[in-house]
Amino acid sequence: MNLFGMMDISGSALKAERVRAEVVASNMANAETTRTADGTPYRRQHVVFAANGDQSFSSIFRNSAMSGSALQAGAPIASASVEGGVQVSAVVDDSSAPLTRFEPGHPDADANGFVSYPNINPLTEMVDLMGATRAYGANASAVQAEKNMVNSSLDILKS
Repeated sequence: MNLFGMMDISGSALKAERVRAEVVASNMANAETTRTADGTPYRRQHVVFAANGDQSFSSIFRNSAMSGSALQAGAPIASASVEGGVQVSAVVDDSSAPLTRFEPGHPDADANGFVSYPNINPLTEMVDLMGATRAYGANASAVQAEKNMVNSSLDILKS
């Protein structure tokens, strides 16, 4: 792992968590949307994350041992490209059935007077948003800590 690779990994997590927060906000905004462009109620969306590169511990250890970068004291700091991090592999629609409410006067009511609403629970969405916010904050703190370490290293080199 090179010095700036940690920043790349945290940066990819920041992007992924931003997308997650945007999807949660979209779910909350459309919690009462009974008709979309295709005539159906809004479907809740989920973000699917995937790891960048081969992330098994044994493969990382094997690659480090083979290259000798982890074993040599004088190895350059930024010698290798970094694999790692996270990416958004897909934003998928929830497959659960919509909720139905009896509202005979609603313009989207069916022949029996039932209206289909998205199956979105505001509490679940708020917990997802809090998780995305906390993960975003943790990765921002990691980037800031790395910046402080780099600055401290430069200050040591100056003196």
